[in-house]
Amino acid sequence: MLNAAFHTTVAQLRELPADSLAEVAFAGRSNAGKSSAINTLCNHKRLAFVSKMPGRTQHLNFFRVDESRYLVDLPGYGYARAPKDQKHVWQALIGGYLGRRPQLAGLVMIMDIRHPLTDLDRSLLDWFRPSGRPVHVLLSKSDKLSRSQALPVLRQVSADLLASGFDASVQLFSSPKRVGVEEAETVVRGWLGVPKKNPVQGEGTGPSSS
Repeated sequence: MLNAAFHTTVAQLRELPADSLAEVAFAGRSNAGKSSAINTLCNHKRLAFVSKMPGRTQHLNFFRVDESRYLVDLPGYGYARAPKDQKHVWQALIGGYLGRRPQLAGLVMIMDIRHPLTDLDRSLLDWFRPSGRPVHVLLSKSDKLSRSQALPVLRQVSADLLASGFDASVQLFSSPKRVGVEEAETVVRGWLGVPKKNPVQGEGTGPSSS
């Protein structure tokens, strides 16, 4: 598992960590399972707060994984009850970060497998496109579907992203069932340049699974 700890909360772009060498951002619609995915990848119950009220995360939350390397929890989008002026603040913060942050190595997008590639998902991808960085999609809550139902969704989302010109990979993921955790961890570690430690150092072993 990734070994992460809370570092800072950023409300304005000028507050971004100056020492950062690499960052991986996590984005998703409210209630898509973003916080649960971060917690599962880091083997932590409350690293990213899982709220019953969508839209709770309003800033960029940075979690330190290694020396000058961070996971970044972006505000969830699509929460209809958020005030309009607050939505504009979030959009400026997310858009500015995704489009112009040179340390950003890649974007992990969490999509509910039952509702993938919504208009809001596509809008966020358009914000991210100028960065030229890769995208890795976690089709969350995959345990809600049978494998015969999930695999066609996986193939369709992969095809749609390819047709849209994105350098993207897609996988099935479930936090409660721990489906796809090692696969996602491998992607994030590769982007951050953080190798997995050997068993002597306490990280454990196990083959990567899809």
